[in-house]
Amino acid sequence: MSTVLETEEHQALRAAVAALGKRYGRDYMTSVVREGAHPRELWTEAAKLGYLGVNLPEEYGGGGGGMAELSIVLEELGAAGSPLLMMVVSPAICGTVIARFGTETQKREWLPGLADGSLTMAFGITEPDAGSNSHRITTTARKDGEDWLLTGRKVFVSGVDIADATLVVGRTEDARSGRLKPCLFIVPRDTPGFRRSQIDMELQAPEKQFELVLDDVRLPAGALVGEGEDAGLLQLFAGLNPERIMTAAFGIGMGRYALARAVEYAKTRQVWKEPIGSHQAIAHPLAQAHIELELARLMMQKAARLYDDGDDIGAGEAANIAKYAAGEACVKAVDQAVHTLGGNGLTREYGLASLIAAARVARIAPVSREMILNYVSHQSLGLPKSY
Repeated sequence: MSTVLETEEHQALRAAVAALGKRYGRDYMTSVVREGAHPRELWTEAAKLGYLGVNLPEEYGGGGGGMAELSIVLEELGAAGSPLLMMVVSPAICGTVIARFGTETQKREWLPGLADGSLTMAFGITEPDAGSNSHRITTTARKDGEDWLLTGRKVFVSGVDIADATLVVGRTEDARSGRLKPCLFIVPRDTPGFRRSQIDMELQAPEKQFELVLDDVRLPAGALVGEGEDAGLLQLFAGLNPERIMTAAFGIGMGRYALARAVEYAKTRQVWKEPIGSHQAIAHPLAQAHIELELARLMMQKAARLYDDGDDIGAGEAANIAKYAAGEACVKAVDQAVHTLGGNGLTREYGLASLIAAARVARIAPVSREMILNYVSHQSLGLPKSY
């Protein structure tokens, strides 16, 4: 893929991460899944090379970069067939929120570990009865002396089994208005009353999905992210834009991997006189998949640049559009790659069939494509809401 719009530093980072990804590749990731393990070796090496914390502040052990750099890391690992999904959660969402809004104590306690990969944090926002409607979140926190008591349920929380803590989105009651407002709490894994159960997924991935139950989980005052209770909404959106940018990187990387396998196959697979890639019925859909991945990447780069420049509103629109475009491009690229290989596309040997389910993730999570279309309808076009 063309990198002429990127700085020399970004091109060097892209090449270095691509080389790391190539050393592990798709076979490594499928063997990890088969064994029910986690990609610890790749995570540890990526961390040691400074890739996992490239977006976090230098003073806390990070690389001092931003979402532009972190999205390159995930995209290139994905393009090599070995994406690290927890990058979306731990350094991108949780690391960003703590770096921007955490207290000095929280920054010192968590950021160095998130940057060097020795600590991992999960993110709990989705609830069984709320789905995409975050206004219906019922996980609530109430004061008990100096402590907080947190009660509620979360679903589809990635990697809780390996995370040292989970950043949980709850709500507190505004003493002035009586209304519930969002707030974020750091909940260590072994906190009493904090229970997890694994969700049985058809999706094959190293990162397991969990339902969380919080039953009067007692947390100290310092578990609330930030200095006060009034920044919850800002904190939430500060984490959601990086989540969308990184989901776009995840989708683009996966799409590139699938497309590269299909192109390689189409160049050599011969049924009649010429390789099948010479036939336009094969070549054109692959070319179209490449175009759509390139377009999605451009919007992802725009979103990352706006976010890193501090334009949260501009980044919000671009990040949503990037996530939408990448999700669509990823699904189409994977589908066309499998189709190009025919029966071979469904074999374990070629490793593409498992991507059919994985590609859907980029369309569904962390927000559905329909909710993004709602966002663009209302925020970009000024159309009235139906809800």
